[in-house]
Amino acid sequence: MHVRPSRKGTMPFGEYGTWYRVTGDLAAERPALVVVHGGPGSTHDYLLNLADLAAETGCPVVHYDQIGNGGSTHLPDSDADFWTVQLFLDELDNLLTGLGIADNYVLFGQSWGGPLAARHAADAPRGLRGLVIANASASYPLWRQEMDVLRAQLPPGVNETLLRHEAAGTTNTPEYFEAMKVFYDKHVCRLDPWPRDYQASFYEVYNDSTVYFTMNGPSEFHVTGTLRDWSVESRLPDIEAPTLLISGRYDEATPATVQPYQDLIPDVRWELFQESSHLPHLEEPELFRAVMTDFLKNL
Repeated sequence: MHVRPSRKGTMPFGEYGTWYRVTGDLAAERPALVVVHGGPGSTHDYLLNLADLAAETGCPVVHYDQIGNGGSTHLPDSDADFWTVQLFLDELDNLLTGLGIADNYVLFGQSWGGPLAARHAADAPRGLRGLVIANASASYPLWRQEMDVLRAQLPPGVNETLLRHEAAGTTNTPEYFEAMKVFYDKHVCRLDPWPRDYQASFYEVYNDSTVYFTMNGPSEFHVTGTLRDWSVESRLPDIEAPTLLISGRYDEATPATVQPYQDLIPDVRWELFQESSHLPHLEEPELFRAVMTDFLKNL
């Protein structure tokens, strides 16, 4: 069971709405930990256990669903040019301001949320006290290169099946899905069965795949969407906030994809979780909580 939220609501964002959930007291002196989920096109569900950090650190924890998914406004008929990085940066700014925490907060960005949070941090917002970039690539071109490396290491026949369906445009078939899951079980979530929270987000992506398919593509390792050439590397030296990097030994976010953060952010340290892939907060929850609590308490 998760900690009960102290508050839920929908923040107006232009003509749309951003669903959010707060655990703890936003009026507390400690900075709010704002959790930026992956995808793009996933939901907050798979990161819900970060709510436990509110009691352990005194930092209120804010989860939200990015526009297009979960409890936020869905826009299945929007054109591809509607879904931009700037849209999600604006949404994050709007949420911080609307909740009254823009002058005292920490960002936790996981997967796609990592480069999104890094891009936000690169503008040196005055209220940002710290930054956590978890299981995230700094560059989609780098990510695509590394996906080819990981795919080549899959059991015999799996990548051939994936390639055949990708070439034929039949990535929505059960055979592609089964081959895709071989990769996910190795590099996304190594727990069997997948935890309920992760399953909730995973199936939400496919319940409304507008954002994910438009910006990313049909799978984690076949990036054909509008983000395929996007990178935050050039802006990383502008990040002033103390930064914690998190990745897993078996992570689809391989060391090569994380290295630019380590090389270019001025104040940074990197924690590698030896028994995890893409979800250390679920795969090694006790160690994850210890690492996060130490980081937050020492800001």
